[in-house]
Amino acid sequence: MTRFDTVLTVDWSAAKRRPRRQSKDAIWLGVARGGTAERQIYCRSRQEAEVWISSFLDAEQAAGRRVLAAFDFPFGYPRGFARRITGSDDPFAFWTWLEERIEDSEDGTNNRFEIASEMNRLFTGPGPFWGKPDEKTWPDIPYRKAGIIYKDVAERRNADLAAKAASSCFQLFFNPTVGSQILMGVPVLQRLRRRHRAAVWPFEKVETAQTVFAEIWPGLIEPAVKAAMAVAGRDEIRDRVQMRLLSQALSRLPAGELAGMLAAVPEEAQEEAWILGTGYEDRLNALAADEPGRLTPPPLSNDCFALPAGVDWTPVDDALTLLRDRLGPVTGVETLPLADALGRVLAESAVAKRSNPPLPNTAVDGYGFAGGKSEGPHVLPLVQGRAAAGVPFDGTVPAGSAIRVLTGAALPDGVDTVILEEDVNTDGAQIAFNGPLKQGTNTRKAGEDVCAGDVILPAGRVISPADLALVSATGLAELAVRLPLRVGVLSTGDELVEAGEPAGNGQIFDANRPMLLALIRQLGFVPVDLGKAADDREALRADLDGAAKQADVILTSGGASAGDEDHMSALLREAGAMQEWRIALKPGRPLALGMWQGTPVFGLPGNPVAALVCTLIFARPAMGLMAGAGWQVPQAFEIPAAFEKRKKPGRREYLRARMRNGSIEVFKSEGSGRISGLSWAEGLVELGDGAAEIKLGDPVRFIPYSSFAM
Repeated sequence: MTRFDTVLTVDWSAAKRRPRRQSKDAIWLGVARGGTAERQIYCRSRQEAEVWISSFLDAEQAAGRRVLAAFDFPFGYPRGFARRITGSDDPFAFWTWLEERIEDSEDGTNNRFEIASEMNRLFTGPGPFWGKPDEKTWPDIPYRKAGIIYKDVAERRNADLAAKAASSCFQLFFNPTVGSQILMGVPVLQRLRRRHRAAVWPFEKVETAQTVFAEIWPGLIEPAVKAAMAVAGRDEIRDRVQMRLLSQALSRLPAGELAGMLAAVPEEAQEEAWILGTGYEDRLNALAADEPGRLTPPPLSNDCFALPAGVDWTPVDDALTLLRDRLGPVTGVETLPLADALGRVLAESAVAKRSNPPLPNTAVDGYGFAGGKSEGPHVLPLVQGRAAAGVPFDGTVPAGSAIRVLTGAALPDGVDTVILEEDVNTDGAQIAFNGPLKQGTNTRKAGEDVCAGDVILPAGRVISPADLALVSATGLAELAVRLPLRVGVLSTGDELVEAGEPAGNGQIFDANRPMLLALIRQLGFVPVDLGKAADDREALRADLDGAAKQADVILTSGGASAGDEDHMSALLREAGAMQEWRIALKPGRPLALGMWQGTPVFGLPGNPVAALVCTLIFARPAMGLMAGAGWQVPQAFEIPAAFEKRKKPGRREYLRARMRNGSIEVFKSEGSGRISGLSWAEGLVELGDGAAEIKLGDPVRFIPYSSFAM
């Protein structure tokens, strides 16, 4: 069986719509890739969760990724139950039966107790479903379990007994309400199953399926959850922690080991379903644990920057491809009101709740009537009243009559065409005008701009003021966005002093950190000033430990080579997570890449010119990917050269440049120590890997600094 690229875990809830603020006992989802939990998503309703999951699966399938989606409620009932309800042992017959009957509104109101009552009436004696909010309503459902004899079907499935799950799928009320979770979750599974052609384990063969649904139970990793909660802050939400650790554990399973779990099911599971991981609790807890050092990190953690065997010098395009293929989003997700969403990255596609315009309306002030008009004069009687924006006409305009309409007004019944008021004469009782006039003139159709259900903004988009207008017009009041990427900047070296401090012999002012912190802010990320580290290995180790807790990605400058005082490289090698990429470019040849406690580290050259070039060319697109905005290629322009240059083959070169009078001029010196050239320039000229001889007027590739911004 091939490995799953993505794991999605779902903590389902049968409760009513939860508050806007993230809370427990709601719907939480976890996403993990390559053994790393990437994000946890909070959904305020089952409808919101279904839309999110469907959109997520669409994106994963389009990207060709294989997905294991695990849900924390039973997929089936004890043997014999499905036959009593549907006449068939096929669990999908029951899924279909239930989907056809369950009603679930956006505010959480549903008919699950009515449907449970209907099923109880098919059994002799009280039950099997029990538990309800009060003793008087739904008389076919016992208030308590006392008195129910589980003779026709067992109270619990074999899967529940094997996993030592305390709850019963027939308990509808009083925590834990697994019975209600099934009734509200299975219809959603059935729709997702059809929509995405998912294979459901253990009912179907899953070896070659791109999308697989499986049942899980978070109780299997309770020791790992308790350990994580013991060190978490007071505001941590247990459900969120469960989904993070569970997705992490499943994603870390080697393909062969997971295949063994999927194969280890008894015969009755074909009807009753089974809980994935039953009997493998110790292994899952070990894989879920957060403690560093307990587990060997998966290959895409510490080794994600490893170069292919035999590679020494790395061409720029190859290096960029490696970064793009091996990195992914690392930030969490939160739901914000529109007023707070500007500049944030959409975590999921925004879907229109309402069409725009919601109704056919008029585009001008004038008079409305039905049908087009032929060439020549026309006189139409006026209906008393008018239609205005927000004040619709309550009635129908008879054929052959007209009505006064104002811009933005919903078209009254009997109106499909509007004539400009400037083209009309009126005495208040009738209008006169000349044709021809085409049917539908000066009107807008309902949904002409956007239809309800359309994807209006894709996941990964950085939200602009214009986007806020669009989502507002289509009925959205909040958006799921990624938390801002936190980028730590650390300078290293005893020779560095802060600007304004006295500088002794051999000391220089730290130019990199102010430059990089400002650049990070300009790119739309959150800069985290990590200060400067001395040339002391243990002190630097402590600095990196603190940085990993504060930042999602770390940029360092200096100490990235292999000298005696290059402690950054040494520490990353010691952690088993160091790769020195010798990039075939000028300036900025060495680039140290690694992981420190799960946080990516970009070890930039100490030279400010090389540090800026490496940040823009390599770290900038990588950070966009980690922020959830996708891999962004800067816009370049072909512009005539106002300079001459002969270039040798073998390395790509970036020249500090600016545009004047329609041509590109470059800085007078290519020396990487000339920091003034960075300030003088307005962008970079990119010269390809091969040999080149540039003459005045030849087109060159110019990338403005502004093209690197989000």
